[in-house]
Amino acid sequence: MDDIKSINWFPGHMRKALNDVQENLKLVDIVFETCDARIPFSSRNPELDKIIGNKPRVVILNKSDLADPNVTKAWIEHLRSKGVSAVALESARKKGLDDLIKEARKLCSDILEKAASKGRIGRPIRVMVVGVPNTGKSTLINALCGRKVAVTGDKPGVTRAPKWVKTDGQIELMDMPGVLWPKIQTKRSQLVLTATGAVKQEVTDSVEIAYETIKILLERYPKELCERFKIASPDDEDFIQDDYDRFLEMARKRGCIMSGGRIDEDRFAKVFLDDLRQARIGRITLEVP
Repeated sequence: MDDIKSINWFPGHMRKALNDVQENLKLVDIVFETCDARIPFSSRNPELDKIIGNKPRVVILNKSDLADPNVTKAWIEHLRSKGVSAVALESARKKGLDDLIKEARKLCSDILEKAASKGRIGRPIRVMVVGVPNTGKSTLINALCGRKVAVTGDKPGVTRAPKWVKTDGQIELMDMPGVLWPKIQTKRSQLVLTATGAVKQEVTDSVEIAYETIKILLERYPKELCERFKIASPDDEDFIQDDYDRFLEMARKRGCIMSGGRIDEDRFAKVFLDDLRQARIGRITLEVP
């Protein structure tokens, strides 16, 4: 992993987005911070943490249907032990929304009671939705609204400017662009952010990312990996010990072969990463608390 090239993807609109978060924070009661349940550490922006400060917040482990449910549970317990409100969510299936609203109302109870005492019964909670690219912010907003009001896409950088969105009256949402931060601190975070799709694939080496991610899966989910790509498992005498030879054999088993019998590494890398992102290998989490 030491050989992974440093990822530098911090376009100008992301600096503006961070400034927009800071400027608009005073307009909201609470922040919904989305992260990817498969990488709850690396998919949380430390710059956002500094900006949000003591403002009430719920960390949403989104895409939990793609993640290992036991590890997701451990992450929620870990975050709550640190005093951070956290819920697991499947935005695409609208599973977990009731828990999210309940948590938001609890954290904003003082604000709502104060409004009610002034005759503003049923005042909506004003929510800012933030997070790194491709963690499901727009899917969450559409789920909360019950209709498509935000553009979604399985790639980073879809939302470009903050905008208010109204729901059924319980909450009002401010949709913010997804933001990375100027320097992703560790090679491991660079790797898992790219593997799960938070960083544009065009600025990375897909073969390198796939190769290194396979090594992580071999440690954490050997059974699922070996079954998906039809290779011998680590406890089998036919197991391929060399990392590169194993990579080539997996590509061969998936039919990624060019003329002359050469392995098409680029094609296999894309196949592997697509399988990972769509949970065809299994419900996998790449980080533990």
